[in-house]
Parts: sequence; C-alpha cells; structure tokens
Amino acid sequence: MSILVAEHIKKYYGENETLVKALDDVSLSVERGEFVSIIGTSGSGKSTLLHMLGGLDNPTAGKIIIDDKDISELKGDELCIFRRRKIGFIFQSFNLVPSISVYDNVVLPIQLDGRKVDKEYIDNVIETLGISKKLKALPSKLSGGQQQRVAIARALASKPAIILADEPTGNLDTKTSQDVLGLLKTTGQKFNQTIVMITHNDEIAQMADRTIRIEDGHIV
Repeated sequence: MSILVAEHIKKYYGENETLVKALDDVSLSVERGEFVSIIGTSGSGKSTLLHMLGGLDNPTAGKIIIDDKDISELKGDELCIFRRRKIGFIFQSFNLVPSISVYDNVVLPIQLDGRKVDKEYIDNVIETLGISKKLKALPSKLSGGQQQRVAIARALASKPAIILADEPTGNLDTKTSQDVLGLLKTTGQKFNQTIVMITHNDEIAQMADRTIRIEDGHIV
C-alpha cells in the first residue's frame, strides 16, 4: 500500500526567457515501510522534490498524497499541524535546538503538538540509536554523528507516516556516514518506518531498498 504518492509534480520559476523548470512532470509512489533514496547531482531537482513532498513548498502543478491526505490542498496552520504529526525531517545540518538538552530535542515535536510522550517507545528509540548516556547534554557537546542520531530520534519520536532525510550524512565523514545510515535503516525496519532520502552519493543511495534517479527535473 502506497503511503506517499506524487502525481505530475511541476515546479517552475520565472517566465518566458527566464523560465526554469526545477521539476517537470514528476510522478512517484512509495510503499509503507519502504526505504527509498532519490539520487541526483547538484541542481537536478532532488532538494526541490523533497521540499514538495514535505509540504515545505508548493508545487506549480500536480498533487502530493501522504497517508491518504492531499497535502497540496492544505494551508497555514492545517499544513503545519499535518507536517508535525505525519512527517519527520532529518536535515544535513541536524537543526537541533542548541539551548535545550538532547532529550528535550527528541520529544520537542510531541510537546509542540500538546500530546503525551510515549515514554516506552521513546526509550526504545533512544536505546536503539545509542544515545541513552547523552540525554542531558546540549547538542554542542556532541559529535556530528551523535547529533545526527539525535535528529533521527526526533524524526521518529512522533511516529510519523513518513521520514524525509535531506542529505543526512552530508556533514559527516565516511565511516560516521555509514554508521548513521546503518542506524537509519535499522530503526526504519524496527519501527516499520517509511523513509525517503535524497543524496548525491551513489554508495549511500545503494543502502536503500530502491533508488530513484533524477536529472534536470525529470525522473530517469
């Protein structure tokens, strides 16, 4: 069963002579529990596509359905709430809140939503990612690999329909990248999580169940 469906997505900037087709009629689907990588060079449209899938930007045309909801029709607070509950984000730059502890970073999406923290589930995620001894530390006291583990835990915390990972190992060395990707795949399988990851690295892309290649705004 498809948890994510993108139908004929277009994203155009400018007009006439300055028209840029960042995405040009892109369609794809992702099954529940699948780990999919989207690979492409800089400027291929992969980041634009991820922003569309995550509701961070609106397509010029087409629709995106996540967990049976057409997010193209959502606006303002409704879209914000949907993203918080249904989409987990993992960014290249970690995007942790520097002034609060590791644990508070992990549970932040749940608390922002006014929901009760499922402590048993969160403890399981934290244990799986090997950050149990770092819960009281501030992000600045962690290595890059540890910060990305916290970011993965935060993405998993609200039990989203899908996790979108934007070059999640871009700021990490090779060995740490492989460790983090291995953990991402392990946690995805353990918690039956659907993951869509963009990358420019073939070796990293091959760790996914399926790879989609994008060039010049088209899937090839």
